Amino acid sequence: MSERQIEQLKMMRNEITRFLLTYKFALDEMETKIEILKEEFESLHDYSPIEHTKTRLKSPESIMSKLYRKGADFSFESIRETVKDIAGMRITCSFVSDIYRVSDMLQKQNDLKVLEIKDYIKNPKPNGYKSLHLLIEVPVFMSDRVEQVCVEVQIRTIAMDFWASLEHKIFYKYNQSVPERLLQELKDAADTADELDHQMERLMNEVQTIKHLNDDHSSEDFTSIIINNQKFNLPRALIDVLGKQE
Repeated sequence: MSERQIEQLKMMRNEITRFLLTYKFALDEMETKIEILKEEFESLHDYSPIEHTKTRLKSPESIMSKLYRKGADFSFESIRETVKDIAGMRITCSFVSDIYRVSDMLQKQNDLKVLEIKDYIKNPKPNGYKSLHLLIEVPVFMSDRVEQVCVEVQIRTIAMDFWASLEHKIFYKYNQSVPERLLQELKDAADTADELDHQMERLMNEVQTIKHLNDDHSSEDFTSIIINNQKFNLPRALIDVLGKQE
């Protein structure tokens, strides 16, 4: 192998590494954004709509395979245009309403550009699959340029994630036709997961209503006072005791 060929291989390797690194960095950016939102909610609101996240980066082999199936050119530009799910993030939420809440928060971040939304919750796939998919363009600041990188974000509940994960395991690399009976059972399982989501959200709403009513009643036993421009809610009984001591 000539020195020129060796140099070309080195350049190609560096370009491939650099190309995939931008997608990794885009995922890092998204993970930071989600972690900030999660910590803010846990610290200030005593509740977070985000349970956990998971990211994945397609392998070069998987990328090449997808290009081949789509009949696209084997070039970096073709990869950018053809393979939009090189970088993927899954956000798992507690309730269905949390999914749209997280989606809204991401869409309001002005450095992110939402290219596409696919709502498989309102419009499930025939097999019962449910999830909210966002295709988001994330700016990645490299040493000499800014790359706009696509990240596919899937947001789903714990029940949706449970069903989708097991469905994937059951049919992973299964290329034969699936009996209609099994497909129907799979759809029934998805419907059961959906019923569970609605039941748990209804229970959560009822508990929150009861909690707010109790908070309203308990607030009657407290008095608000301002000390050094800060507001404090103190028990009336304590205020009465302090008043008697004066």
